[in-house]
Amino acid sequence: MAFIQSERHVHKVDHEAFRTIHKPGTKVPYSGIYECQGCGNEIASNANGGDRFPPENHHQHTPEQGAIRWKLIVATRTSSR
Repeated sequence: MAFIQSERHVHKVDHEAFRTIHKPGTKVPYSGIYECQGCGNEIASNANGGDRFPPENHHQHTPEQGAIRWKLIVATRTSSR
């Protein structure tokens, strides 16, 4: 779970980017914080820096947690106003 100090720093939006699930090792499409859908681990990734999601062996899941898959939970703005 991501935390913020002030609500004025975040805005709620409805965007496809928050509904897309990503596989390990693929290129990060948006900069931000991603959550593993099986275990809840979080990572910060930079799309402009060419980051990729961690490989399959980044961390382990139990059979109940299923495959490692990443979902955007907080996007960062990468362009100026």
